[in-house]
Amino acid sequence: MNDKNNWVCVYKTGSKFEAEALCGNLENEGIPCVVLNKQDSSYLAFGYVELHVPQERQQEALAFINQLPQNPNEA
Repeated sequence: MNDKNNWVCVYKTGSKFEAEALCGNLENEGIPCVVLNKQDSSYLAFGYVELHVPQERQQEALAFINQLPQNPNEA
């Protein structure tokens, strides 16, 4: 991350795979993002994996995330 950007969390999940996949989709849309793994390294059941984007791209990222199906079986 660079000091010139204020990064904000736009998504939390218990799945690192889900966060990485969503980050890839956002990057394909031209929205920079980073994945922060805040899970306990010994017990992955504790904590979250967060997806952060620059504050000025927050609304765009949230609009993209909200248009995705909530249940993968809906597609």
